[in-house]
Amino acid sequence: MQPGNRFLARHVEKEDLNQYWYSSATIKVLVQELIRVSTRAAFLSTPSLYFSLPKDSQLRKNSALFDFDKQWSNEPNFVVYDFHNPEDIPANIHHTFDCIVIDPPFITHEVWRQYAAAAKLLLAPEGRILLSTIPENDSFLKKLLGVDKQKFKPSIPHLVYQYCIYVNYSSELLSQPNPEVLDDE
Repeated sequence: MQPGNRFLARHVEKEDLNQYWYSSATIKVLVQELIRVSTRAAFLSTPSLYFSLPKDSQLRKNSALFDFDKQWSNEPNFVVYDFHNPEDIPANIHHTFDCIVIDPPFITHEVWRQYAAAAKLLLAPEGRILLSTIPENDSFLKKLLGVDKQKFKPSIPHLVYQYCIYVNYSSELLSQPNPEVLDDE
């Protein structure tokens, strides 16, 4: 258990769902960024970030968590989400989010195409995208979603390889390295 984050203290990663949580310090930085750039975000497979938003914040009240894990189903803004079927996202929420946050359970191009389809359905015009994945997906995701790799890399303590953060906008906060992660570039 990591100190300082209630979500991390209460929820164990489920390996069968490929759940790996960000560190408490990484969550803090990403939540700061989301509060800065968004008023209504769709959190695709990112419960650690959604539940780390201040509960009484407008961002939390206006946002939605899209996830396959039904343990979150008591959350009022929970949407059951199977990435295999992005077309099942309710039409009444298409193009209503100013930010999409994505951290899929798998990193293949096929899976990313499904998440990109969901993001394009949910994202409002001029909306922002923040996602994490392996650096090997760099050029693929640049073409697919117009995102660029940032200097900030997330710490994911139980994951054996290093992820990177990508966004489709300019971010001063994410242009700084994460002191938790040794930068080998």
